[in-house]
Amino acid sequence: MVCCFFIAVNYCSNAQPVKDYRPFINSVYSNINRYFYDAGNKLYYEECVQGEKQTHSFLWPLCALIQAANEASVINPSVNYIQPVVDAIDQYYTTATSLPSYQASVVKEKKDDAFYDDNQWIAIAYIDIYNREHEKKYLDAAVMIYDFMMTGYDSAAGGGLYWKYADKTTKNTCSNGPGILVALQLYKITNDNKYLQTALQLYNWVNAHLQSPDGLYYDNIKIPSLKIDSAKYTYNTGTMLQSNVLLYNITHDKKYLQRAESMAAAATNFFYKNNKLPGHYWFNAVMLRGYIELYNVNHDKQLLHLWYNEAERIWRDEKNTNGLLGHNARKKSLIDQAAMVEVYARLQAVN
Repeated sequence: MVCCFFIAVNYCSNAQPVKDYRPFINSVYSNINRYFYDAGNKLYYEECVQGEKQTHSFLWPLCALIQAANEASVINPSVNYIQPVVDAIDQYYTTATSLPSYQASVVKEKKDDAFYDDNQWIAIAYIDIYNREHEKKYLDAAVMIYDFMMTGYDSAAGGGLYWKYADKTTKNTCSNGPGILVALQLYKITNDNKYLQTALQLYNWVNAHLQSPDGLYYDNIKIPSLKIDSAKYTYNTGTMLQSNVLLYNITHDKKYLQRAESMAAAATNFFYKNNKLPGHYWFNAVMLRGYIELYNVNHDKQLLHLWYNEAERIWRDEKNTNGLLGHNARKKSLIDQAAMVEVYARLQAVN
């Protein structure tokens, strides 16, 4: 399949804020199915680029899409968003790792490494689906992923999880933050204390080794040099923010809530510049999860104002004539479409 030609279009900048995001959700998801779904193979394409043949997606965009499918299902429960994405994810399942996992590429097309964070994002979404639908297969898959992720733990750099199964050179916030969330959510379901202990172990390690002085998070620590990659990304803030709120909900220890509120303020100050967030939609969608988790506890609507502004700015300024979203006029990506479905659906849910 060769993707269609794109024409960028701008909309009036003084449009009034939109509070009903259901038409946005429906439009973007329809375009996902139109431009990115390979029905014959039950797979998805990574990108849609003018004049280029499409290739099947890496697993990472499907991590975004399965979460988007869950959030869209909350808003439109009669639509079957989830099963086509699960059918695609199943084609990444591998037993080539020491415990079963999902590798980065379609198994029948390429042997590839397994990323711990890819697996964790799927587990997070599957737990959310389980909590809504109570289908045990989703919980079973999340437990499988938890077991796999723990193969990435060792004592190098004092603990923590590696980023990739076959590459022991870096331990990242992006593989430990979501690991905390997987463990906490499994603890909430099972009441098995091992999950809470894992969550606290990872939480304490990240804060000891990767938290920056402003309360946000660096990207990774190199093994064995222990050199810190000081880049900061919104999704790393998002997982740790959400972890603090969940720990507060579980333990009722106010230090976690105080940390979450301080982190949200620091994140807004650091990332929201010139009335916009950095350009990676999905990183930002993960940060939104943390903001909404905090909002559900403290009910401070001010937390969400930047998100309404950002969601509407993207719809106004970064949507082409085909309704596809992204700041690159020539290339549109599955992960960007999925991220914005999640953003619009989450904002709709808290409206």
